[in-house]
Amino acid sequence: MTHRIGVVTFPGSLDDRDAQRAIRIAGAEPVALWHADHDLQGVDAIVLPGGFSYGDYLRAGAIAARAPIMTEVISAANAGMPVLGICNGFQMLTEAHLLPGGLIRNEKGNFIRRDQGLIVESTDTAWSNAFTRGQEIVIPLKNGEGGFIASNEELDRLEGEGRVVFRYSGVNPNGSMRDIAGISNAAGNVVGLMPHPEHAVEPGFGPDTADAMRSGTDGLGFFASALTALLAV
Repeated sequence: MTHRIGVVTFPGSLDDRDAQRAIRIAGAEPVALWHADHDLQGVDAIVLPGGFSYGDYLRAGAIAARAPIMTEVISAANAGMPVLGICNGFQMLTEAHLLPGGLIRNEKGNFIRRDQGLIVESTDTAWSNAFTRGQEIVIPLKNGEGGFIASNEELDRLEGEGRVVFRYSGVNPNGSMRDIAGISNAAGNVVGLMPHPEHAVEPGFGPDTADAMRSGTDGLGFFASALTALLAV
């Protein structure tokens, strides 16, 4: 059976098609979902893609978190469905209170685009089980409001519960507290991160590696992880 993974398009989404392509390359069927609907079309998992939903008015992700389809996304996530929020999608997850903390303007106030090293801190999630703990991966990063913040108490809780999933390696590009690049909910089915795994899934289109230019495919592990998690259900 081919698993179906939905990708929600909001006004201002930029990376929805890229996420659909990544899902297809990983071996699942991508399903296009629309922000104004209340129908998840029977999907097995959901990706909230990157972009500038609703022009980032109010705060990045704030309006999208209250879009009609998010009622269904929140219910599905709370019921255990795997949900991945990438960049703007991560911002939506915090605004929808599916993940703690928040994302603010980058420390130096600049939009950043770079191939970013990450350390895998946890493999106990639906979106990171294909990696090994301590593994360093490289995927593209592009954001203007990517600084992760939370209270010290919340940060300690995330660390203590093993819910820091990815941490920036080498350089902290946006001033995120404790170099945090991605976190999960307590159950491990919901993950949000600022870098873009969907842009590192196909040779010739990913980050440079020691083997060849644009040959990096570390992002494929995110989508392969979701398939493994779904097969285990």
